[in-house]
Amino acid sequence: MVQVLSWHENEVWNKHVESVWFPCLDEGSIPSSSTNVVLIGNLTLVRALRPEGQSDFVDDDSLQLHSLITKTMAKQLTPKVSWVGKVDWELTHFHGDELSTFRGSSYNSYLVRDQKVALIDTVWQPYDKEFVSRLKQEIDLQKIDYIVMNHNEIDHSGALPELMREIPNVPIYCTKKGEAIIRGHYHQDWNFVNVKTGDTLSLGENTLTFVEMTMMHWPDSMLTYYDGDGGVVFSNDAFGQHFATESLYNDRVCAAELMYEAEKYYANILNPFSAMVAKKIPQIEAMNLPMNLICPSHGVIWKDNPAQIIEKYKQWCDAYQEDQITIVYDTMWQSTRKMAEAIADGIREVSPQTTVKIMNINRDDKNDALTEMWRSKAVLVGSPTINNGHSFAIAGLLEMASGLKFKNKKAAAFGSYGWGGGAVKQITAKLEEAGFALVNDGLQKLWVPDQSVLSECTEYGRQFAQAL
Repeated sequence: MVQVLSWHENEVWNKHVESVWFPCLDEGSIPSSSTNVVLIGNLTLVRALRPEGQSDFVDDDSLQLHSLITKTMAKQLTPKVSWVGKVDWELTHFHGDELSTFRGSSYNSYLVRDQKVALIDTVWQPYDKEFVSRLKQEIDLQKIDYIVMNHNEIDHSGALPELMREIPNVPIYCTKKGEAIIRGHYHQDWNFVNVKTGDTLSLGENTLTFVEMTMMHWPDSMLTYYDGDGGVVFSNDAFGQHFATESLYNDRVCAAELMYEAEKYYANILNPFSAMVAKKIPQIEAMNLPMNLICPSHGVIWKDNPAQIIEKYKQWCDAYQEDQITIVYDTMWQSTRKMAEAIADGIREVSPQTTVKIMNINRDDKNDALTEMWRSKAVLVGSPTINNGHSFAIAGLLEMASGLKFKNKKAAAFGSYGWGGGAVKQITAKLEEAGFALVNDGLQKLWVPDQSVLSECTEYGRQFAQAL
């Protein structure tokens, strides 16, 4: 089915309109009535002739190409699966203020139309009324036979109350813990059907299979596999990214931006559960499921070589590190900054092939800093002494790093002080508590470093690199 990205609501076919150009998501699904195709960047334009006496097109497979003249909610992925979610271009922070999402996000919901119809996941609560209103334009809600909730955090289940007011008796398929979470959120006695790994639901010609994904990243998480259309994996949070795009597919966006957001998502959300990821992925692979698409609940759909993101997860869950050292610091009067830069000089002298990144935690985003720490084989954390301790920003960073449970990483502390000191000792203790292997006891220097002290900092960097 050709998917229209946008269309003026008042456009209509009439006897004066013989053809029209419109954008298409998948050039592989161009209707037989099209006479010209033009590719402009990532946008495929199709010139379609109006069949005489018709206002809609029908392709060779008799799939109705509806909504050519109005905006629609759905974007067709396969003959039986469509995306009915919400792209949130304005989202800049998530989980309160815990996670930055500077490229926006999406709340992906999917409609599977076999002989029976299943809706998989909903959207975040602020968009509940919009979601249900637009879903009504796509399908008679009474024709939805099943709702599948892979995970019930409010960004996925938020539209359930609004939807269930319309179809209160439709069964909701979820894990046992998923039911408990939905009840805890919305306090409703809906028609729940609990499923576990291996359970199936027939939709007629094809079947949904459920796979529990406990703690990826909540206790209720599960994956749903549709064995039609070449195999479609609805993975929920696993394999997702906070990445807004109207193009949907991984091969229609900047690969570098996409992979960074996938790494940031893993580092800041899933890394604490890497042991569960390491156990679950071999189980999924052992099922030997054909995978035409991997459809997560945030960000792009993995269409071009979808297994690539699974291979990445296999790397990331195994105490991931690159040949990188990240230096994160805070500074009051630039003394600690000067120490950081001098330490970096020493590291580069000893190991010029190693990537060295310096980040001011009050200037750079905390989640980007944590992503760089996750990538690194070692980190250095610096702060001036403030009220006998370290800075507020460094304290927050270390608390978040502790919760993310980084593995196989070395670390040390540094900083300047005026009289009593204390920051370096406290940072060192917190790094050890967070699971970092300490390289040394840290480096602290009095007042503003002169050239002699900066030379000591450079030597400290050399020794740090040699100790790795």
